[in-house]
Amino acid sequence: MQKQLTLKDSFVLKGKGLHTGQFITATFTPAPENHGYKIQRTDLEGEPVVECIAENVGDTQRGTVLVKGDIKISTIEHAMAALYASGIDNCLIKLDGPEMPILDGSAALFMQEIEKAGVVEQNANKDFYVVKHKMEIKGENGEHIILVPDDEFCVNAMIAFNSKILASQFATLNSPAEFASEIASARTFVFVREIEPLLQAGLIKGGDLDNAIVIYENELPQDRFDSLADKIGIPHKDASQLGYLNNKPLTWPNETARHKLLDIIGDLALIGKPIKGRVIATKPGHTINNKFAREIRKDIRKHEVQCPNYNPNEEPVMDVNRIRELLPHRYPMQLVDKIIAIDENYIIGVKNVTSNEPFFTGHFPQEPVMPGVLLIEAMAQAGGLLVLNTLPDPERFSTYFMKIDNVKFRRKVVPGDTLIFKVKLLSPVRRGISSMRGLIFVGDTIVAEAEFTAQIVKNK
Repeated sequence: MQKQLTLKDSFVLKGKGLHTGQFITATFTPAPENHGYKIQRTDLEGEPVVECIAENVGDTQRGTVLVKGDIKISTIEHAMAALYASGIDNCLIKLDGPEMPILDGSAALFMQEIEKAGVVEQNANKDFYVVKHKMEIKGENGEHIILVPDDEFCVNAMIAFNSKILASQFATLNSPAEFASEIASARTFVFVREIEPLLQAGLIKGGDLDNAIVIYENELPQDRFDSLADKIGIPHKDASQLGYLNNKPLTWPNETARHKLLDIIGDLALIGKPIKGRVIATKPGHTINNKFAREIRKDIRKHEVQCPNYNPNEEPVMDVNRIRELLPHRYPMQLVDKIIAIDENYIIGVKNVTSNEPFFTGHFPQEPVMPGVLLIEAMAQAGGLLVLNTLPDPERFSTYFMKIDNVKFRRKVVPGDTLIFKVKLLSPVRRGISSMRGLIFVGDTIVAEAEFTAQIVKNK
């Protein structure tokens, strides 16, 4: 099981804010496990902290903006993409201004500093959002994002503009490991036709040809082009020469598509969990990216705990014979068929419920339903295997119920169901006493849950 990561050391980055033009200092610091991404405005009284989640996203037309009350923090997507692609789960970012430094308009400098600072494992396991079914969202202007199952996080991005210079491009990220070399250096871009309204809105005061690719695709009158050049601090040139206005050449021919892919990663980082799935995005942008992130957050809340992945083709870590060596239960009370995953804090087990179960004879003949008490017993048996697995001679011990709390039955279990148990320790085992929480899934649905305390006793 992969562990959560945080920074090993703090690091500091300084640069202009894209919209305000003021110099901003961003300090990235390690954070405790299960902390997530949070940003602290140190320039405001009380140093309020804003959680980086999709529900806190405001206007997203030009960069992703976090909003909490009257507090706004703009253009966070490049930093979020770098943290996410580096596998960092927990980080506190302190800003002495209202937005993230734009730096060179990409995520490259964030990635370089993360590499220098290093990352460290924490005790908590990574809590992945595992994509188990197709999700999609459509916009009003051809925007379309699909999320489908995959073994790891990967992204396909396709862009299309009504432009003589930039028409259609695509970019692909097959693994987060490729981000540093293939995506991080892709710079943000803007069309000349967008610059005037952005300036009138008081935005992009910190934008220049060092931190953005400017696309000049429709010829302007020379005097109007010269006036615009003065406003954005670029030399005068022949207004009939269309193309890219850069201080440095494109890093890749499809750099703009790669930057859109970078933005997708930064925006989807706001779901609060690393994703195992493939994103296929057509004409993505911050508005639809963040709308999709909110839809994923809704799915996370709906399935408050995701069912563990179960591949019946994989070898179990404990088969029925090993289970019988550790547990005294026998027919008809052995209720765990195999264990598919286990570590020091949690266990995942499986039971296939068939119509031949003896309890169905009387519970109930006309409508067979597995008794709730046996569901709890099955969870407890999985929990017993978890705690016995931590002992040097597990065969010499047994576990017994001491207490059961917070039991809930959410759906009946019937013949043909495959039960997947997930039991985790609520606290370390002390003096032979273990407290655990168990969940039972059928498909993606929780059918039962309980907290229970057990005593580990040496066999006579």
